[in-house]
Amino acid sequence: MNLFSSEEHKNLINLNLLGADVTYYPNFFSKKIADTYFETLLIETNWQQDDITIFGKTYKQPRLTALHGEEGKSYTYSGITMRPLPFTSVLKEIKKEVEKISEVNFNVVLLNLYRDGQDSNGWHSDDEKELGKNPVIASVSLGVERTFHLKSKDDKESKTSIILQHGSLLLMRGGTQENYKHQLPKTKKVDSPRINLTFRTIK
Repeated sequence: MNLFSSEEHKNLINLNLLGADVTYYPNFFSKKIADTYFETLLIETNWQQDDITIFGKTYKQPRLTALHGEEGKSYTYSGITMRPLPFTSVLKEIKKEVEKISEVNFNVVLLNLYRDGQDSNGWHSDDEKELGKNPVIASVSLGVERTFHLKSKDDKESKTSIILQHGSLLLMRGGTQENYKHQLPKTKKVDSPRINLTFRTIK
């Protein structure tokens, strides 16, 4: 089954998913620029590891995180409330380029550091109340390639996989969060870090 169609700006790829609007730009940033962003964010970000409670049990999140954005735009998910630090100059640069393509003004970015293949993010939707209905999520990947999964909430057997490349951008719009879940699963094939930036608009 061919899930991809259309090659336009920067090798734009549309995923043909019913009830969703997902666009992938595999080479959004050049390798040189992506390398610089990765090294800068890895060193300069104030990474933290929060506790997460699932079914009454508390665990350390299997990744490190940071939130940057406009003052007062706190973000709550899975029982964790994060208050943003100001945008850094590097984050402002990346945000500017993402906003040109998405035509959306983002006011926060959640950063995730997956230290190796044992760090992960389980099935979820970015459908928190403060994001509003049909939010636009812009996801930039830096570092080692990881496989990203999407599955329909109505058809649990329907799963789509895509490899998120270094310097790529994934845009999720429309009913994607309402109709689909996504995850970044664990893998034994990866022993290098990946940084993911998800730009959002908190209402």
